[in-house]
Amino acid sequence: MLLLVGFVIVLAATLGGFMVAGGKPLVLLHVSEFITIGGICLGVVVVSSPAKLLKGTIAKIMGAIQGKSGKPDDYLELLKMLYETFNVGRRGGLIALEEHVLEPEKSTIFSKYPSFLANHGRVSFLCEGLKPLIDGRVKPDQVEDLMHMEIASKEEEGDGPIHVLQLIGDSLPGIGIVAAVLGIINTMSAIADGPEAVGEHVSAALTGTFLGILGAYGFINPLTSRIKINNAKDMQYYVSMLKGVGAFAKGMAPLMAVEISRRCLDHEVQPKADDLEAQLKAIPATPGK
Repeated sequence: MLLLVGFVIVLAATLGGFMVAGGKPLVLLHVSEFITIGGICLGVVVVSSPAKLLKGTIAKIMGAIQGKSGKPDDYLELLKMLYETFNVGRRGGLIALEEHVLEPEKSTIFSKYPSFLANHGRVSFLCEGLKPLIDGRVKPDQVEDLMHMEIASKEEEGDGPIHVLQLIGDSLPGIGIVAAVLGIINTMSAIADGPEAVGEHVSAALTGTFLGILGAYGFINPLTSRIKINNAKDMQYYVSMLKGVGAFAKGMAPLMAVEISRRCLDHEVQPKADDLEAQLKAIPATPGK
């Protein structure tokens, strides 16, 4: 929601300054300019992006508006979930993790942590990282390499919506000029109608340029920056899982493996070591088969 607050501030400052200078906000309301600029932007996005990328872009925008990324409780749940998972693997052997990895939606461990289980990408990443280890298809020191490759793929996928929004942000000033040129053409055809009609058409033309620049620098570019930050937070979550699984695979005790995961997190979301250890030790043991 903080993103929406920022947008309101941008809009209020723009209109407020305009009104203080004696302007009337309704003068900026030229439907034709909104249709031209909005329609061209939509066309540019459709031409440049496949359907899957469009859906991903919408999802990223909604996530930025809702502010779902980077909640401290999500990372705390992650560390607790890893600790329980590693404990089951330590006590019952890696084979004890098979039931949780093969059917994560039925896992008695994962079901305790809704922020993890509700995100298919996170669940898949952990399960796909543990499967080859459980099956014995890779050596413990090779697990991290496999998971690194998947993270690189996720980073590339996450950059797709950023490129789309950057394209819109870079194009908007030019699209605003296109709308302005169209307005000037209309102005030239209305010269015979008198100064009042000419003034109205010039106002509409200048509004197109204004909307293009404001849309780019006041809305689209800041939104792109927020999505970049959210992507970095998401990747931090995956890196934390990677480091924890890698440490556990190499034989490190569950508590120390989770400590490595904790240290991968920013201090903003990183729980204190003593507090985390106390919470981990208070978790009831999960029976493994």
